[in-house]
Amino acid sequence: MSSEKFTFKGHAGDDLAARLDRPDGPVRAAAILAHCFTCSKDIAAVRRIAGRLAALGIAVLRFDFTGLGHSGGEFANTHFSSNVADLLAAAEFMKTRDLEVQLLVGHSLGGAAVLKAAAELASVGAVVSIGAPADPAHVIHNFDGKLDEIRRNGSAVVELAGRPFEIRKGFLDDVSQAALDQALPRLNAALLVLHAPQDAVVGIDNASHIFGAARHPKSFISLDGADHFLSREADAEYVAEIIASWSQRYLELAPDPILPNATEGTVRVSEAEASGFRQDIVISGRHQLVADEPVSVGGTDLGPSPYQLLAAGLGACTTMTIRLYAKRKGIPLVHVSCDVTHDHCHQNDSANCEKDQSKVDVFRRIIRLEGDLTAEQRSAILAIADKCPVHRTLHAQATICTELV
Repeated sequence: MSSEKFTFKGHAGDDLAARLDRPDGPVRAAAILAHCFTCSKDIAAVRRIAGRLAALGIAVLRFDFTGLGHSGGEFANTHFSSNVADLLAAAEFMKTRDLEVQLLVGHSLGGAAVLKAAAELASVGAVVSIGAPADPAHVIHNFDGKLDEIRRNGSAVVELAGRPFEIRKGFLDDVSQAALDQALPRLNAALLVLHAPQDAVVGIDNASHIFGAARHPKSFISLDGADHFLSREADAEYVAEIIASWSQRYLELAPDPILPNATEGTVRVSEAEASGFRQDIVISGRHQLVADEPVSVGGTDLGPSPYQLLAAGLGACTTMTIRLYAKRKGIPLVHVSCDVTHDHCHQNDSANCEKDQSKVDVFRRIIRLEGDLTAEQRSAILAIADKCPVHRTLHAQATICTELV
């Protein structure tokens, strides 16, 4: 994906720092990501979700709320309602880029904000909340020990996530009146609630309240073992995968164009992160995978390796070809499976082995057939396995044409 930095005007006219993550291919839809309370648009979990959606063809806007990150304005002058207003301003800005927002994703208080804002945006077809409070006033517990001072003096400096923030009485008044009970039944979009049972910041009972108050279609996924900030890489990856998969059902994604010479569409591979090997793979704009490398070679092992994907293609083609042959010949094949392993070995059996020390790739298949089959039928099936298209492609001399754009 490509990431464009810019600013747009927030609810009070301040310049809000933003990134627009665009897919490497055509834009098929648009989304906005809202970060957690006192966080920023650049935390790891938000970046990973944006990258996974961009790989699917969704342009994603993530921005810092007023007074946070690199955005202008005073945090002390903000509150929950101003966050909602910033989200609506972001959606209006996206329209100036000819991007109608269909998906809203919010983390923590940002999750509550997208639930509130979605009711005001007719174009939104799907909303995702991650660790969101059912009542924005939930954040007040972060100010324990300072509440009396805020109410008495009108403001106080509170330390949040190791940083000082001025909290004013107007913030307390605003969040105290910002319950989502009226907004949730009006949510005219599909809802996905993601929450960790062990969340020590926003309790799991908040997810139950949100889910119960919203109308169908709605879904709930438990993020068992994750913390509130999705600080583990595997948890952020899991959340990104779920959101990308779930949202496709509710978005009007523009079709991925098919090239005249690519009858099965385009397999688009995009780097998920420059620091590792993880890759986002989207096939014909519909199917999404992740490729990675084992930890032993510097990867994160959050997806199959390229060789494993190649072996999977051979195995799938083998079983499909066998099934097609059994149907055509009327063979009573009940079930077929295929284990594929891949190895490099020296060409010891080559006539030029003394001179040629190159390696050949060896794919070993173990095929299992179930059914009342004769020895002749089993033999015929084994022979047809060697004629599956991927097998033949691997045996043939392939031509790979490459161009730089």
